[in-house]
Amino acid sequence: MVGSASSVVSISYYGSPWAILLRECLWMLVGVGAFWFAAGRPTKSLRSLAAIGTVGTLVLLALVLAPGLGVSSFGASRWLGFGWIRIQPSELAKLALCLYAAHVIAKKERVEREWGRVLRPLAIVTMIAALLVLAQPDMGTAVVLIAIAFAVATAAGAPWRALCCSIGFLVVACGLAAVAMPYRRERLLSFLHPQSDPSGSGYQLLQSKIGLGSGGMTGVGIGHSPLPWGFLPNPHTDFIFSIIGNELGLVGALAVLGLLVALVLLGLRVAAHAPDRFGQLAAVGISTWLATETIVNVGAVTGVLPVTGIPLPFISFGGTSLVIDMAAVGVLVGIARRAAARPSLQVVATPRTAARPARPSVARRAATATPRRAPGRGTAPRAPRTAPRAPRTAPRRDPRRAPQREPARSGQER
Repeated sequence: MVGSASSVVSISYYGSPWAILLRECLWMLVGVGAFWFAAGRPTKSLRSLAAIGTVGTLVLLALVLAPGLGVSSFGASRWLGFGWIRIQPSELAKLALCLYAAHVIAKKERVEREWGRVLRPLAIVTMIAALLVLAQPDMGTAVVLIAIAFAVATAAGAPWRALCCSIGFLVVACGLAAVAMPYRRERLLSFLHPQSDPSGSGYQLLQSKIGLGSGGMTGVGIGHSPLPWGFLPNPHTDFIFSIIGNELGLVGALAVLGLLVALVLLGLRVAAHAPDRFGQLAAVGISTWLATETIVNVGAVTGVLPVTGIPLPFISFGGTSLVIDMAAVGVLVGIARRAAARPSLQVVATPRTAARPARPSVARRAATATPRRAPGRGTAPRAPRTAPRAPRTAPRRDPRRAPQREPARSGQER
């Protein structure tokens, strides 16, 4: 789909219809290596990488904003590098935050009794990363980072009072950030009423809807869509789902959504069967990350949500995004492998072919039977109930009574 959606753009920029596709294939090879590397890391190694990766990612996010170091494109400074070898630190921040949130909660909830002290490091790191991403500017990635932190804290069992206060603060902050910049305010207004400016701010959304609607049930075929020929901006990046709906139709669009939903559900299943606390929370963060990106991207393409510039996981063009997504799935696979290798209790049945011992006869069992109640120490065994009792010849004397004196006798009787 990247090759079909980027052929015209590739010709205009690089003189070849295959340039962007070849770059995506090279990044995919790097992503396969990242997948196998992440899948083979043990829990201890991932937890050590969490803190180091978080600090390194924050440094890279700060370097992006430094004059002369960050690479700008379409009015945003989000990349580091030169030529076609560029990395996007905001994509690294997603995986780093997933691992760091799982690490810090799993470590501190055992020694701290108050949830405020447990969540304080996570809140500080999330706020710093979100502010650095907002300064690029990239509001969509900031929303994804906040969603990851919120989902991990919820899965860890944080009190709802603290979570609701955080949600209220974040809603107010996002609202202020949305109306503070003129272009964000324009995007919000065009999302609500794209027909008010069909040739300006609402042009991209209207063309995306036209592409989705004209695909029909089975689409017009791969490579036959007219949208990449200048009708739809960014057809191979943020709006590639519109190309999918136009070329593969409703069937292809639902198949892609079904695969992404299945991946998220499998991630949650890995979290449910994780062998340790760190793996459980990391799987929740990665699943939330993929689900949020899918919802925001598809919602923007269909006109349900504002356009924020979030790529569609595994499908949109972007080298760093593809490599980091595959590394995240590698982490899920590693957690699932450790869960499968955990020993479990099994019931071992006796084989039916083994010879069973013969049952003794009734007479032999009666002869060898032992009494149910063993006699006490120093007492004779109890007589069987069928034996007759001995007659009583003398009345029983109460030992508690004093002995009676005999009457005095005369001398002759003596």
